[in-house]
Amino acid sequence: MRVFLDTVGLLAVWDKSDQWHAAAEDCLGKLLASRADLVTTTYVLLECGNAAARRPYRLAVSQLRERMEESGRLIAPTREDWENAWRVYASGGKDQAGMVDLVSFAVMRRLGISQAFTNDRHFQQAGFEILF
Repeated sequence: MRVFLDTVGLLAVWDKSDQWHAAAEDCLGKLLASRADLVTTTYVLLECGNAAARRPYRLAVSQLRERMEESGRLIAPTREDWENAWRVYASGGKDQAGMVDLVSFAVMRRLGISQAFTNDRHFQQAGFEILF
């Protein structure tokens, strides 16, 4: 089973004060126990890095990037992913997902990934299964 790691899920795991921390930590534990193939994009890690820049879990973001890159599970979006995301962005309304999510959706569709480690409703609205 391949699962996409989203910013919302990752930040919830790292930030003990996050309202979704317990649910995210439980979900990630189950994913790791099942040996799910966890992947993410360079854009998600950039977003995490920005959010964690002045937080105590800053190092955790860097360590995850290293592990993901070394294991070949860090995906660089393609030019087509980028263009697909901007096409959707240009046609959307004010309640639409942001650019990092839109690129994530394009990557997930290209790779046939249906589940996301997140509770971000935009993933659900885009037709993906959110895991907590």
